[in-house]
Amino acid sequence: MDDVFKALADASRRRLLDSLNTRNGQTLRELCAGLDMARQSVSKHLAVLEDANLVTTMRRGREKLHYLNAAPINAIADRWMSRYDRERANALADLKTALEQDPMSEFVYTTYIRTTPERLWQALTDPAFTRRYWGVAFETDWTPGSTISWHEENATMADPEQVVLEADPPRRLAYTWHTFTPEWAKAVGVDEDTRAKLLAEPRSKVTFDIEPSGETVKLTVVHEAGDALLDMCRHGWPHVLSGLKTLLETGEPLPAE
Repeated sequence: MDDVFKALADASRRRLLDSLNTRNGQTLRELCAGLDMARQSVSKHLAVLEDANLVTTMRRGREKLHYLNAAPINAIADRWMSRYDRERANALADLKTALEQDPMSEFVYTTYIRTTPERLWQALTDPAFTRRYWGVAFETDWTPGSTISWHEENATMADPEQVVLEADPPRRLAYTWHTFTPEWAKAVGVDEDTRAKLLAEPRSKVTFDIEPSGETVKLTVVHEAGDALLDMCRHGWPHVLSGLKTLLETGEPLPAE
């Protein structure tokens, strides 16, 4: 947590975060041009932000893209908002909201979990595990091309386009998102206008990248989706991943809200 506050204390680093908040997924060259900063200075500031886990990176071919990561801000908000009233934490809440905003077509979230890659893979694929922190069970053999049936609340979503895209245990998993059926909407309390917006968007894709990192495992979640679903993802994924981390590290799920 100290690393996060230290990283945010520098005005140049805050400018970099503002730039990524305006347009996520920028290369080093784009960040330098947009901020009129020397390449070496930007590289040093980005290294500090990465060390604080406020920025996460992904490679697309020969390019390295930089994304805001809301995980540390969520951790700060959860800790301090539980101690102080919401009015006194407004500034922190505004920062959390700003860092979660992503005008692009991808939501990227990185967290570090004290576990093993194998155990994390199990937590992402074993229905007995996913039910405990997510409330969702997947029915599939996790072979690329296989369909996935989603069992959530009192709804089951099955569709030929709900498929496993990649499965490389325990390193990478990707699949298409579920179908927004009337049963699902009723079970989770989504109104018909929102469901219509979700259905009008292309089917989305979620990818989990798992990397060993010392005594922890680095998990990066990328959800490629349209605007309506991304707006829901920005609120949904932090809660799901907090539950995953808590369950793996303590053996107990987050308390029910």
